[in-house]
Amino acid sequence: MTSDPVLVAERVVRGFGGVRAVDVEHLTVERGTITALIGPNGAGKTTLFNVLTGFDRADGGRWSFDGTDVTGLPAHRIARLGMVRTFQLTRVLGRLTVLENMLVGARHQPGETLRRALVPALWKGKRAADVDRARELLDRFALGAKAGDHAASLSGGQRKLLEMARALMNEPTLVMLDEPMAGVNPALARSLLDHITALRDEGRTVLFVEHDLHLVKSVSDRVVVMAQGAVVTEGAPDTVLRDPAVVDAYLGAHHDTDLREIIARETARETAGETAEETG
Repeated sequence: MTSDPVLVAERVVRGFGGVRAVDVEHLTVERGTITALIGPNGAGKTTLFNVLTGFDRADGGRWSFDGTDVTGLPAHRIARLGMVRTFQLTRVLGRLTVLENMLVGARHQPGETLRRALVPALWKGKRAADVDRARELLDRFALGAKAGDHAASLSGGQRKLLEMARALMNEPTLVMLDEPMAGVNPALARSLLDHITALRDEGRTVLFVEHDLHLVKSVSDRVVVMAQGAVVTEGAPDTVLRDPAVVDAYLGAHHDTDLREIIARETARETAGETAEETG
């Protein structure tokens, strides 16, 4: 397969005091793929997200998005280029309605400037199109009936859906999701996974942080593993999840969780499924 990276990071470093939370020598995310970023707690995954998306500053390194150097750009400029993200702890505007939250995420809004805001003819058409787009996305994410409700009234799972839907208002090329399945029930987790695969089917690129290795294996094209701030390995899910470096990374942080047992269970589940298909 020809390499076509949409995100390339080189020698990205971020430290806090004497600790290097991120020390990534090289990272690429291929266009049109779903890439999972995994690793034990404290590996630096969220900090790397924050740096790459302009929500935190790097101490060194450079990174580019879709061929444009975005090193050090503020978050709003990176988002305008089509690189958007959601947060581990959802961030909705609770006093605004669900629909208004969606409209905040729309790009190229002519009414955002004071001068143009005073001339409705300049922005009414775009506003109507944004409302149509917002309602379409809310229906897609099963939030259409909540459009007029205040966002503060949504459940935790619904807020995750709203964040993902709002990100799509920007028509992004790359969607970065920080633990989208954390704290949600299995049915909603399955729904979120379906939405993630739909993004790839639409031609978008997804980079997401996740701890559930079964979910990672079921949906990802590539897996990148971080430990102690660095990328220790990357590749296809089947290969990566059996890499001794990955096992060591997880066992080093979670002595009560044996990654080998997780892998064995996944292998047994796949074997059972293949046997059932053959006998069925």
